Amino acid sequence: MAMLFRLVAVLAMFGLGVPAAAGEYTDYSRSSLYVPVRDGTRLAVNIYRPANGNVVERRKLPVIFVFTPYRARYFDKDGLVREIALSDRLALRSLIRAGYVVAVADIRGKGASFGHRRGFQDRTEARDGYDLVEWLARQDFSTGAVGMLGCSYLGGTTMHTATTAPPSLKAVFVGATDLDKYSFVRNGGITAQFNTRPDEPLEVDLASVPVDADSDGAMLRAAVAEHRANTPMAPLWYSMPYRDSVSEFTGNAFWEEVAPYRYLDAIRQAGIATYFWSNWRDEPTGQAILGAANLDGKFLAGPGNHCVPPADFDFTGEVVRYFDHHLKGVENGIDREPRAIYWVEGADTYERSDQLPGIQSRPVPFFLATGGGGAVQSANDGALGLAPPNLVGSDAFTVDYDLPSAEYFAFWPRPMDAHGLSYTTAPLDRDIKLVGFPVARLTVRTSHPDADLWVYLDRIDAEGEAEVVSFGRLKISHRKLSQAPFENLGLPYHSGLEADIQPPDADEWVPVSISLTPLSRVVSAGTRLRFTVTGADPRQRNLDDVKIDPPPVIAVRRGGLDASRLELPLAR
Repeated sequence: MAMLFRLVAVLAMFGLGVPAAAGEYTDYSRSSLYVPVRDGTRLAVNIYRPANGNVVERRKLPVIFVFTPYRARYFDKDGLVREIALSDRLALRSLIRAGYVVAVADIRGKGASFGHRRGFQDRTEARDGYDLVEWLARQDFSTGAVGMLGCSYLGGTTMHTATTAPPSLKAVFVGATDLDKYSFVRNGGITAQFNTRPDEPLEVDLASVPVDADSDGAMLRAAVAEHRANTPMAPLWYSMPYRDSVSEFTGNAFWEEVAPYRYLDAIRQAGIATYFWSNWRDEPTGQAILGAANLDGKFLAGPGNHCVPPADFDFTGEVVRYFDHHLKGVENGIDREPRAIYWVEGADTYERSDQLPGIQSRPVPFFLATGGGGAVQSANDGALGLAPPNLVGSDAFTVDYDLPSAEYFAFWPRPMDAHGLSYTTAPLDRDIKLVGFPVARLTVRTSHPDADLWVYLDRIDAEGEAEVVSFGRLKISHRKLSQAPFENLGLPYHSGLEADIQPPDADEWVPVSISLTPLSRVVSAGTRLRFTVTGADPRQRNLDDVKIDPPPVIAVRRGGLDASRLELPLAR
């Protein structure tokens, strides 16, 4: 590989390779066209080539490919043209400046592309990505080396294209997407925020900018007409309660088709370099850590929420350096730098480590003691502490479905202590550093076999202000623990297979283990930690459809050999 890097550098010296200096190109030249994939479906592709003034770079350059359902180019409500490639939210404008051709394509069934979606990130879409990667590699502007970049759905198209192992795909930078779609979308058997919103009306796609040859928009209108046959996304997910459910829309066990972990060997054998990115206040971050763990990838976590470039960090510089190394052969040292970079809340700094966050932490149990229910416990209550309670007891609550409305894109929950049971520590007598995945290990009883559990870890400052720092969910009937089919970092894994579903009897105490979203923070002395258990969450878009009448009564046991506890990842 080092010899290849040196060869690329020598070719560049003679004008046969690519410039390596970032910020070299001030302008760009854009073109768009329809590219047919293997079944003849025409996909809209926009190509941005680096330029200085009106002079377009004619040397062959590496290509960065982005595959989107959100329209590569479109008219906003004010009639202005918006273009993904000209924003630096994904560092794309900086990549053009740094000497990359950037190509942005609409997936089939969306934007200006023809066809319809059979499913969400299915193998059809993955193979479309393969075809476009190889088409881009063959063009006269391309060196033949292609990288992919994306976050959220665009991270998913990047990951799924990588699972097809296109020969020309050398490196991917993947943001906020999943390794195991069932365990993400139906985490613990429960759907919530992600991927359950209504489908956009066709008018949204009609606002796409037509490709260059479509001067009167006739091809755009014909393409969007085909989108009427798209599989609806939320109904697709809602209709498959188990991992092995057969979809009425696709006719197969669709969760398994769209599970990237099933194709990891293809990525490994192809030698595709991987870099995973997410932010701590974003539910996919746990999946990003697992992706990095399974593909020996680099990892970045910032302090923000969904797909927001990490604050106080040279995100565009990191992306450019990564692709410079893997696509241009630049020896910039990024391959020798620490594997993981992640923000530590409270310390307000980035930590750099050769280990993924949480690997070196140790689980410290905080036990549920007397108390619970409703408002914040008093500072001296001792309802959540290091010592297991001497007496066995339990607390119970009736599931509250009368919840405050959530924002449409409420990626992060608000404190839920008023809607279930809460257990709170005394003020901490020293700072503690938590890095990794909290795990709730509870013994519960429910009056209804289909009851759900939601758990939250809150931080309460000295003024009494509370914020959720981690959360998780599990349908009690899905509680059976199984062996994960991928590296799961020792976390509880629930298969979701129909044969493993165990509805509890009304009077049966059952153990449940729930991994919460990962965190990285210093919790300062004087702060309290609160653990809350509820049976519903306002971010469940289908809450009216799944609520149980009468609402279940759920009890949580304290003390005994199976004492309920929250294991917190204490950094060593």
